[in-house]
Amino acid sequence: MLNLERLRTLDALARHGSVSGAAEGLHITTSAVSQQMAKLEREVGQRLLAKHGRGVRLTDAGRLLAEHAARILSQVELAQADLEAQRGQVAGELRMSAFPTAARGLFPVALAELRRRHPALRVRSRETEPENGIRGVIRGDLDLAVVLDWYNKPMPLPDGLVKALLLDDPADVALPAGHPLAGREEIDLAELAEDEWITWGEGEFCHEWLMFTLRSKGVEPIVAHRAAESHTQLNLVAAGLGVCVAPLLGRDPLPDGVVTVPLRQRVRRHVFVVWRADADRRPSIRAAVRALRAAGQRVGGAALTDDAPNDGELYAEAPDVEAPDVEAPDVEAPVAGAARAGGHVDGSPLAAGAPVGAAS
Repeated sequence: MLNLERLRTLDALARHGSVSGAAEGLHITTSAVSQQMAKLEREVGQRLLAKHGRGVRLTDAGRLLAEHAARILSQVELAQADLEAQRGQVAGELRMSAFPTAARGLFPVALAELRRRHPALRVRSRETEPENGIRGVIRGDLDLAVVLDWYNKPMPLPDGLVKALLLDDPADVALPAGHPLAGREEIDLAELAEDEWITWGEGEFCHEWLMFTLRSKGVEPIVAHRAAESHTQLNLVAAGLGVCVAPLLGRDPLPDGVVTVPLRQRVRRHVFVVWRADADRRPSIRAAVRALRAAGQRVGGAALTDDAPNDGELYAEAPDVEAPDVEAPDVEAPVAGAARAGGHVDGSPLAAGAPVGAAS
């Protein structure tokens, strides 16, 4: 009989593409990965790995078994989620990530509320960029990730993930206090054609969005400085070194010498949380999404979508009865293995803001 932990090791190798990546994802040593794979090869009686340069690659048999392993592990996760849902306990470990301003603006409130309401739940959080958060959820290194996209540039969501909107985050432009346009009630992006911009790193989603947006307004941006963290950008603005986009979430306090002015285009970014469809029924996932939505309502208020529940619904306890069926809004329901084998979902009852007792 195939050993589940060894299949998990093979799955991690297939997803990460290297022994070191698999070891990091599984939080074990590289020698432990090699030992598990050697035992799995003896179990199946075939070579699963072959040397490839300085690393290894999966053989045909390895790829075949890895495909089965992904489906098996997805079924195991579904079974665990159903058992947790039946038990109704919010416990165990939950791994979460958020991009920097969301980690600063949402996590303190949401994680403190989770600790207060669910002391048996151990939350482990990290700060990472949206693309890395999504990859972590797909690989199984994370349970949830808080990510973003922009009103005019959606971020593609891979198959098998579910998302829930947390808030719409308005963004202004940050100017040095002595800037000629600092006293205006609103400005157009085209009026900043001659200004130097402070932006994110080359290739980052937010940087690409800014370049796309400015060019769509006929502005060829002059990029003077790059910084991943918004407060670093704002301090560069305070020093008179350029202008930057300044979303509301996690922005305060503004450095002295910085003025924010609304843009005529009403720029917004969408902040949402993603998780795997096959984990949708886990009480810990549901509790975390509710806590994040409540934190988002504190920040965004009416900016959150109309279908969001109020605070009472967000923290209502699930009754000890079978959950009623809830019709999902025009999406295909997730199937077994969807999170690994395809089947993007954006309409689970939880994502749509359904009360705790609603069926997945």
